[in-house]
Parts: sequence; structure tokens; C-alpha cells
Amino acid sequence: MTEQTAPDAEPESDTGPGVAARRPAPDTADDSAADGARTGAGASPGAGAPSEDAVDPAARVVAARAEEARGALLRARQLAVAFARKPYWERPGSTWVVRRWPDLTACLAATFFFWLSLTPSLVPRPWYYQGAIGGITAAIGYGLGALLSWLYRLLAPWRPSERLRARCWLGYLLLLPWAVAFMLGRSADMQRELRRLQGLPPTLTWHSLMIALISLAVLALLLVVARLIRLGTRLLTRLLNRFVPWPIAVALGLALSTTIVVIGTRDVVWDRGILEVADRLAAAKDRSTDPGVMRPYSPMLSGSPDSLIAWEDLGNKGRTFTGTAISAQEISGFTGEEALDPIRAYVGRAAYDDYADGAELAVRELERTGAFDRAVLAITGTTGTGWVNPTTVEALEYMHGGDTAVVTMQYSYLPSWASFMVDRNEAGLATEMLFDAVYARWQQEPEDERPQLLVFGESLAVSAIESAFDGLDDMIARTDGALLIGPPDFSPIHSELTENRDPGSPVWRPVYDEGRHVRFAQFPETDLRLPEGEVWEDPRIVYLQNASDPVVWWSPDLLFRRPEWLNEPLGPDVTSSIDWFPFVTFWQTTVDMAVSYGAPAPHGHRYGSNPVDAWAAIAPPEDWTPTDSERLGWLLEVRHPPKHGWAG
Repeated sequence: MTEQTAPDAEPESDTGPGVAARRPAPDTADDSAADGARTGAGASPGAGAPSEDAVDPAARVVAARAEEARGALLRARQLAVAFARKPYWERPGSTWVVRRWPDLTACLAATFFFWLSLTPSLVPRPWYYQGAIGGITAAIGYGLGALLSWLYRLLAPWRPSERLRARCWLGYLLLLPWAVAFMLGRSADMQRELRRLQGLPPTLTWHSLMIALISLAVLALLLVVARLIRLGTRLLTRLLNRFVPWPIAVALGLALSTTIVVIGTRDVVWDRGILEVADRLAAAKDRSTDPGVMRPYSPMLSGSPDSLIAWEDLGNKGRTFTGTAISAQEISGFTGEEALDPIRAYVGRAAYDDYADGAELAVRELERTGAFDRAVLAITGTTGTGWVNPTTVEALEYMHGGDTAVVTMQYSYLPSWASFMVDRNEAGLATEMLFDAVYARWQQEPEDERPQLLVFGESLAVSAIESAFDGLDDMIARTDGALLIGPPDFSPIHSELTENRDPGSPVWRPVYDEGRHVRFAQFPETDLRLPEGEVWEDPRIVYLQNASDPVVWWSPDLLFRRPEWLNEPLGPDVTSSIDWFPFVTFWQTTVDMAVSYGAPAPHGHRYGSNPVDAWAAIAPPEDWTPTDSERLGWLLEVRHPPKHGWAG
């Protein structure tokens, strides 16, 4: 039987179900009075509590939003507290592929190396290059920091507590944005100083943000690649452990992984990837003809109908070399006197089988044009693509009224950086064959009727020219002068002269043997007078080298050794904020070579019309004056304005 309660009976407790619904709210009267006051005088007398529809909708929206804001604030507070207690991540289980949060020591090292990458180098860097080098340098720092951390964990028993670790991470993450902002600000100031020294406008402020974002993306990409390699090594080790003991599996796994990475990077990524693509692009470029270049019809030029070398066999740079040659009329327009059509002989790589055949063909082309009857015969090397600086050639042709002959032989069509990597020695072999063949034929002329025999080259061609001689004495004995522009660090004669320079002279403006035969210049009108009071004997050799030219100073030694060009006194266009750091300076100078044409002459790898003053010192014609050099310099600056990009 079910127990029932009488209607008038008191309940045993006031907490039972439904009691709250039956009990009137204690503040009902007060709330009603308040609501009545809020509804104003227009409320009906005797009305009870207002209905829900009578409440202002705007008030309900405001109340809801306030409640949402309080909830969001509470959640944010909870997240902040949780983050402060543990500002890093730990994998939930051993099955997770991502094993650990980035190492704090490695992150600190990466931040430090990123700061080092922001320090200035020889030439101003565009923001996108700076972003890339910042990411690469930070990755190097991260790797070194991770190595140090691993060694510490291996050798030291002490480990930081969770609380100390959390506080260190929290401090790093809170200070990092301010530190990066400070670094970028200081870097911008140093870059502005460098740009001022080299006559460039200041950078835009938004570049700093782009540098940070690109650096972060590059760093993240490199870390992902590194962790994928480590993951692959771990999987390989576990697989090997099924067949051999664990120590042997670890050793084999590391060895196989290293071999795969090295061979894959060298053979697949570099040889079959980057170099093969560069080769295809360069080959296509070599088959093309630049806009505005027309086949010449002067018999004095290779590729003409009278030439021994077909127009199609000249290559892209050869067609430009002969197809844009100046005429006697243009020279007369400058000198005001009668002139000759200059001779330009160019042997393209497609025109011969080996270097001996190419050198012989060059000599026959010179004989065909009557080059050995000219006043000046100049032999030049080419850069990787076969490029020859037209300013240097035209300066000589204008200066001597067209009574000149210039000969060269292409050894490659690859850009200089690729040629340096795969066939650097080929440049020297080809140029040596060419010089020896021309020199032997030149000696057959009567001694008092021989033309002046000059040699010149720029960039990689300097090394090629120097390789044709046994040393400085051999160059002095077998030529009437030389002009060598932007010599790379590995150029044999240049390196010897720099190493054995007179005491007290800086490496960026060395004095050798009191300037008796060789002189170095960045500003020829003043530098070629140094050392003052010393006689400059014939034959004269001039090196044009800018103190800020990364092509001159790049060397693998920068990885671990401080270079002399950073010693005091610094070059005139090198900022005082520059310094050397292991690894970092090497990467900075490597990137500088790619942007070395971004600065105006005479800075970076640009030399402008400086060859005019150099030729005027090496092989001046009669009655040539400094005013003539100035006029010719202005003319060549107009004819060949600066262009961005790598010339050869």
C-alpha cells in the first residue's frame, strides 16, 4: 500500500522536490516594486511582475554579451595559468611521432645566431636574402645548441626541476618578441649606415617584419627536415635491431642514414637537381640571341660572313660581344679624328673540339683580320657564360682610335657559380692554351713592329688569366701590361702578391714591392698614385678591387678563421659594425656574392668606368689627358648603365 499524506499535514522537510516551485520568492514584492519603478508612471496600477516580453531587448543583449565576456576572460585566465605552469609540450604517449618539445638551449643558440646573421657584411642585402640567411644561420645555431644540450645530458647527472624548466621557458617566450624587435631595429640602423657608405637609399621599415617571418619559415622548414631524417634513422635502427644487437643496429643505422643523406644531397639534389637544371637553362640561353643583337657584316668581327667562325657557333655571349661592337664612325665621333673598325675575335665553345683546336682557330681568325698589324693586341678570359665586360673592351678601343684587336675563347656556357663548382680548372686550361698560341704567333712578328700585347679579365676570368703564367715575373716578361678586375680569392698571382705585400699596407689596398710594377686601386685617380714618390715601371699591372667586393674576399676559410680584411683600418666603404663569427660570416659573404651587383660602382662587384683610368695608366696613347679619361668615363657610363643581376 502506498503511504499518502493528508492535505493539511506539514511536510517533513522543506527540501523535497518541487518545494522551490511551491514556495514564493522572498524578494518578489521588492522586485515587483523595483520593476514598477523601472516601468515608469505609465504602468497599470495593481499590475504584478512584468512579463519577459516587457524587458528591453537591448538590455538582454548587453547582459548576454557581458556573460560571454566574463566566460571568455575566465577561460583565458585558466589558459594563462596553465601556460605559466607548463609553457611547453610533452607527448602524451610513446607512440607519438613528435618525441619532444624544442630544446631550450638550442632555441637560445638559434636566437643568438639569428642576431649574428643580422649584423652587416660587405654589401647591403635585400630583405628576402636576409630572411633566408637568418633562417639558415638560426638553424645552424639550433643544431649546435642541441648538440651541446645532448652532451650535457649524456655527461651531467643534474636535471632542472619542472618548476625551474617552466620558468626558464616562460622567461624565454616572454622576452623573445622584444629581443627580436630590438635585434631588427639595431640591424636596420647598421644597414642604413652601410647603405649610406655605398650611396644607397635607406631601407623601408616593413622589411624588418618580412625578415623575421621568412627567417622563422626557413628555420621551421630546416628543423622539420632534420627531424624527419632523425625519425627515419630511428625507424631504420629498430628495423636493424630485429637482426643484430642494439649497439650494432645504432651504429649501422647512423652510418646508413648519413650515407643516404650525403649521397642524396650530392647526387640527387645537387648534381641531378640544381646543376642539371642550371645546365639546361644555361644551354638554352647560350643558343639564344639577346634582343637588339644583330649579326655583324664587318670582316673585322667574328661571326660575320667573312669569319672562320659561324655566327651560330659563337654562343649567346659571343654573339653579343661581336654583334654590339662599336664602329669607326662612333669612335671618330668621340675622338674627332679618323679611326679604324676594332677587331674582335671570339671562339665559341661550339666552334672547336678541344682547347688546342680552339686556340689555333683563334690565331687563324686574328691572322685573317690583320690583328698582328694593329697597335694593341689584347687577350682576355671569359667568365663562366663566356661574358666579357664591354666597358673594359670599349675603353681600350675608344682610347686607341679603334687600332686594336681583342681575342678570347669561350670554355663554358654555365654561370660563374656553377662553372666554379664543376669546371674551375677548365677556365685556366683554356686561357693558357689561348695565350700560349697567340703569344707564339706574336713573337713571329718583327720585334719593332709587334703590337702591344695586353691581357685583361674580370672576376673568374682573372683566375683564368693568371693561370696562364708561372707567376708575376712571367707575366711581366711576356706582356706589355695587364688589367685584372675583381680578382677572386683563389687567383694564384693575386694571392701571392697579397700575402707578400709590403708591411703596413692593408690587405684591401696592398702595396707590393713599393708599387714598382703592380698597383691596386678602388679609386684609380688617387690610388694609382700610391705609394707617392715611387717610380711605376713598365710593364704596368693594375688590379681593380673594391674593399667591399665579396667576390674578392670569399673563401672557405671564413668558416673558422677571421680574415685580414676585417682588421683595422677597414676599407673606405666597409662599415665599422662588421665583425667575424664562425659559420655566420661565411654564409653572409656567400649571400653577398649573389647581391654584389646591387651597389653602385665602385662598391661591391661593380667597377663602372674605372677601367678607363686603369687603361690610361697601363697603355695610354700619345697626348691622352685626364680630361679625355673623364669624358670617356661619362660616355661609357651612359652606354652601359648599371643592371641588376649577375653578369657572368
